[in-house]
Amino acid sequence: MSEYYFYGLAALMYLTTCWTFSAVRWFHTCRAPKERHKYIWPDRKLQCLIYLCATILLPYIINPASPSAWMLEKSYFPACYYFYCGVLLLCFFGSVKQWNQWKTVSWAAALIVVATMLVPAVDAWFPSGILNAQGLRIWNYVVLIESIIMMVYSGLAMWQVKHWMEEARDQNYSNPDDFPADYARRVWLAPVLFTPLLWPAYIWDSPLWMAIDNVLLAASNILLLLNVMPAWRRKTILSSSEADITECHEEPTDDNKNEQIEQTAIEIEEYVKGQRAYLDSHLKLDDVVAHTHLGRTNVSLTFRCHFSSFANYVNSLRLTHYEQYLSQHPNETKESAALASGFSSYTAYYRAKKKLENEGLSPKTTK
Repeated sequence: MSEYYFYGLAALMYLTTCWTFSAVRWFHTCRAPKERHKYIWPDRKLQCLIYLCATILLPYIINPASPSAWMLEKSYFPACYYFYCGVLLLCFFGSVKQWNQWKTVSWAAALIVVATMLVPAVDAWFPSGILNAQGLRIWNYVVLIESIIMMVYSGLAMWQVKHWMEEARDQNYSNPDDFPADYARRVWLAPVLFTPLLWPAYIWDSPLWMAIDNVLLAASNILLLLNVMPAWRRKTILSSSEADITECHEEPTDDNKNEQIEQTAIEIEEYVKGQRAYLDSHLKLDDVVAHTHLGRTNVSLTFRCHFSSFANYVNSLRLTHYEQYLSQHPNETKESAALASGFSSYTAYYRAKKKLENEGLSPKTTK
């Protein structure tokens, strides 16, 4: 029985890190930052609940030699982890994008997970159990099918986040905080990275592999814990790498092309500046295309050649509005002025200002 003692100890290590992470998430990082708190982490109640769900593994920690407890333990990771990864990806980035459709499909996925795990959980937690040997074998196939469905669900979440990353790469956003592209690139492949840890113990029915998985997953929880505790975590998550700006060093030589760019620039200014669209903190390049009824390629080329870039032009207008707003409302805070000027936060204002200064641009040169 000595090896089972170590199997239970490894499971306890994993469960302890889950409890610790949940406590830190609730008590340490639960205070909403001054601006855009929902951009920092997924909903804290949801994340704490997900990490506390591992508590159902207690029967295996107490009695790792029990067939029912082993069935629960080996089923938990492939059946639940893909769902956890998918729902956290959609919750975090879906909230950033103000895209609520993820909730419907996630609720459906949650019901499938609960229905699948309820039987082995009840079987392990109650001494008499509800599954015989044949029932355990049948439920193995049920868990396998459910796990594949959750892999598809997490794959859809990855695809959606990748789509948003491509939008960010195409300079579709005027505020970098509209989508934390750097953070997305670091976490969107989480379901794929976890796959080598989730399946071996289940496929080979090996408690030894499960012990190794528990230790490695505990280590991943610790690494994530170290990432969320420091005060600089917000800077890390909110940092968004800016796509390389393709400069238009030479104006097109074709007169018709020049005329087309000039005409497009006039229509862009009528919408962005004339209708004060720049005050929308979530203004995107696609919005300009939709309102001007001009081709995306044409609009993008005009921004590069005539306005330096989409983000630079919009933020230069916001910077001008910011200064005017403060002069007209001297009692307002800088944070309020930034929000009223179309920035998502004062931090976004400061970053845009420094970016334009570093590039040798000013509101006058980009207007």
